[in-house]
Amino acid sequence: MLRPIIFALISFVISFLIFPVFVKVFERLNWFDSPGTHKIHSDHVPSMGGVVILIGSLLSLLMGLPLQQWITLKYFFISIVLMFLIGLRDDVLALSPRQKLFSQFLPIFVLVLLDNIRLASLYELLPDYKFPEMLTYFISILTVVIITNAYNLIDGIDGLAGAVGSIALICFGVWFYWAGFPYQSLIALCFAGSLLAFLFFNWQPSRIFMGDTGALTIGLLLSYFGIVFINANHDLPGEHPAKFAASISTAFCVLVVPLFDTLRVILIRLRRFRSPFQADQNHLHHRLLGLGLTHAGASVRLGLVNIFFIGMAFLLKDQPDYVILPAILLVCLAIHIVLEYLTKKKSAMYA
Repeated sequence: MLRPIIFALISFVISFLIFPVFVKVFERLNWFDSPGTHKIHSDHVPSMGGVVILIGSLLSLLMGLPLQQWITLKYFFISIVLMFLIGLRDDVLALSPRQKLFSQFLPIFVLVLLDNIRLASLYELLPDYKFPEMLTYFISILTVVIITNAYNLIDGIDGLAGAVGSIALICFGVWFYWAGFPYQSLIALCFAGSLLAFLFFNWQPSRIFMGDTGALTIGLLLSYFGIVFINANHDLPGEHPAKFAASISTAFCVLVVPLFDTLRVILIRLRRFRSPFQADQNHLHHRLLGLGLTHAGASVRLGLVNIFFIGMAFLLKDQPDYVILPAILLVCLAIHIVLEYLTKKKSAMYA
């Protein structure tokens, strides 16, 4: 495990050293993420922290990843760079929500159609059923779209996206090394190192935001690792120490904060007969801020929620999906009920 840790540290150091430089450059160029209707922050803060995250990660990977692996993973890296460019375009010259969504299909098509990153079945949920080939493409594209944008949606307060992304990438990085996939482990940990450096400058009070350059790129990266994990874990022999009996549920536990938050918000909007794509203040971090927590406090608590679910997946490592999935849903429902109760209670106090 020493080699990927060393290059993760290199990624951290590179990013940590150049973040202040880019903050100063963005400030001089007046490239700020200005406060707006649906923005929580009230100050002009530089955006596009994803530029440094990508630079730090790729420089470290240039040192640690063999040339043959760059060739083997060429479509993966192309899709990452394309998604980064879409985020850069949106950060510099804002895209409409529809334009941003449809532009994402180019890197996602590269990842799914050319790199063959696909979900082929319901795995342990229904072991004997295989998707028809055309359906695998549709389900895989939809999955990547959902995870990428779910991660983008949690980038609403200082520290949250960086903390959740770091936790998920470290988890994937350790598992891939444990399961015998050293290059996927190296990539995950290098990006985790750069994200951890970002947290030093994004923690409240933030000096720079991730922006869509970071949120879309890391979201696509998490989608990739989620699907690769599900397939790789499913194919491991039953006696392998890294084998989880429930591939889908375990991946959900790693990505639980963005997925739970997005599902919850969509259901709330539909229940109120509103468009699921209409922005509002119903995200988990909004609820926590409304209860009086700071950005740091809300980010820490949601990070702990993420760690709790990962721990639950590890403790239930030998249990099937039909045991773990209901447990996940029950815990998520309990969190939602508690948040709604506390929100109503606080509202009644000031009524």
